[in-house]
Amino acid sequence: MSVTDTLIRAIGLQNERQPEAASELFNEVLAVDEHNAAALYSLAVIVMQAGDAAGALALSARGLQHNPQFAPLHYVHGAVLQALDRRDEALQSFDAALALQPDYVEALLNSGVLLRNMFRHQEALERFNRVVTIDPNHVTALGNFGILLTEFKQSEQAIKAFERLLALAPGYDYAPGLLFYERMHICDWRGFDELTQRLVEGVRAGQRACKSLAFMSASDQAADHLLAAKTFAAHYCPPKPVAFWRGERYRHSKIRLAYVSPDFREHPVGHLMAGVFEQHDKGRFETIAISLGIDDQSRLRARMVGAFDHFIDARGMGSEEVARKMREMEVDIAVDLGGYTSDTRTDIFAYRPAPVQVNYLGYPGTMGTPFHDYIIADRYTIPPEHQTLYTERVVYLPDTYLPTDNSVQIADNTPSRAECGLPEAGFVFCSFSHDYKISPPVFGVWMHLLAQVPGSVLWLVSRGEVAQRNLRAAAEARGIDPARLVFAGRVPRVEDHLARYRQADLFLDTHPYNAHTTAADALMAGLPVVTCMGGSFPSRVAGSLLHALGVPELVTQSLEGYEALALGLARDPQGLAALKAKIAANQNTHSLFDTARFCINLEAVYIAMWRTQELGNVADALAPARNTN
Repeated sequence: MSVTDTLIRAIGLQNERQPEAASELFNEVLAVDEHNAAALYSLAVIVMQAGDAAGALALSARGLQHNPQFAPLHYVHGAVLQALDRRDEALQSFDAALALQPDYVEALLNSGVLLRNMFRHQEALERFNRVVTIDPNHVTALGNFGILLTEFKQSEQAIKAFERLLALAPGYDYAPGLLFYERMHICDWRGFDELTQRLVEGVRAGQRACKSLAFMSASDQAADHLLAAKTFAAHYCPPKPVAFWRGERYRHSKIRLAYVSPDFREHPVGHLMAGVFEQHDKGRFETIAISLGIDDQSRLRARMVGAFDHFIDARGMGSEEVARKMREMEVDIAVDLGGYTSDTRTDIFAYRPAPVQVNYLGYPGTMGTPFHDYIIADRYTIPPEHQTLYTERVVYLPDTYLPTDNSVQIADNTPSRAECGLPEAGFVFCSFSHDYKISPPVFGVWMHLLAQVPGSVLWLVSRGEVAQRNLRAAAEARGIDPARLVFAGRVPRVEDHLARYRQADLFLDTHPYNAHTTAADALMAGLPVVTCMGGSFPSRVAGSLLHALGVPELVTQSLEGYEALALGLARDPQGLAALKAKIAANQNTHSLFDTARFCINLEAVYIAMWRTQELGNVADALAPARNTN
């Protein structure tokens, strides 16, 4: 058999998934032609798939030394480097492959994923677009193309990509959820009932129907959220074969506390946590920031940089590199402030860089992983009977799990109603939640309220003209003049944003995904918040805040009760005024806006976790935290 015949036979065996037999024949080819490019490429692929990255790298490097014009060798070299998290070198190899073969689809795909992971989203989008241009039916490229379009808020194009993706491959991972979530971002509620039912049924069947964050806008059942998270975690961030922390006992004079987040910037998590970071007891804790996100050069970023003992800009580091750095620093407690939100890297925690790993704040639900040890909550967001629906051990803060920063001073100047775009007279219902949190059933309640309160308006924020157009059309379809929807613009300073709330009369919460930071903002400004408490963590947050502020009468258990309460307050000016006076008084006596008190309680929980790990006695170590409830 000639070298060519042997090579063809070997490639056939490789395609038939017989790697051992194929390897024998490839080695026969190399025994005769030691620099054969195709044989070296194919062997590198087989060795890489077997888990031997070092061997694959040696084969691809050997092949490139003698065949620098063979694009597949550059591609496989890049793929191995990508697997080793050597991202810059991997990108160079993919670029070399594409310089030789511009339509190399696999190189475009891999480099697109790599660029996306490096937060070079525009370049990644261009590469996936090139694949879709070459092959409009390439489902992997379509999925990635659509996801990246969402990063640039190109929702209508993204929706078209996801619709085509579902038509081509109905079983594509998370495709129904991708379509649902992006439609929610522009308040496009076509097929809402059918699509949410499809997501719930898919999640319950163990399918990759919807990513767990998007699912929070579709369901308020904690049991379903657990299933969605476990399915996503098993696929997205399984445990690594090697744990970096292997049971060593550290002997530090202070507890080394690391917060891992992409949101040390102008972001709701940053606003909530800045005061806590500043007030941590530096006599007990050595604080570390692991920043995964951009430096937006904001005042808030500067505050947080100054609050930590160590601030590490890890945006350019790979996940394994970050995890190794945390292990080298001997972090005692690592707090995941992002969960499955944008630009986070859950796989850092999969390497087990710290003895204690905590899910907190940024993601309102269970992570579904075996490597997040705790979730910090309160008895309203996770009632005791729901604890079995979380893979983490639930640890309670005594009041609410959500921090606030009472150093923020609301601007003295209140913009006029005209400056806010509001009519000079009439009741102002307000909901400044994100578009994706507005569900059709809740919007229907809002329209009922406008119909029953003459002259009233609904004051919203919206990220774009498309969502505003869709909301106005939805109002008109329900018999409400679209002009009664008023959209607030963005203002640069949070102090000025908070001052606007003084022109509102009542805040209407969203469901099943509540307002979180936004509800706290409204209450800080003295505006009552009416909420409907559901069965999942994100549908219980506003209720938690209202209990912490001593106004549980604003919490309802159904949309019918929610509508009745809001309508009653709108028709009772004296009762509403008394409620506002109660909120103003309770701000000084209750826990919601006491940052120092919150920080002390949070530190007590961290100390309990640290004692658990140090002493190995879970029940005794957690007793102090439980006693504060």
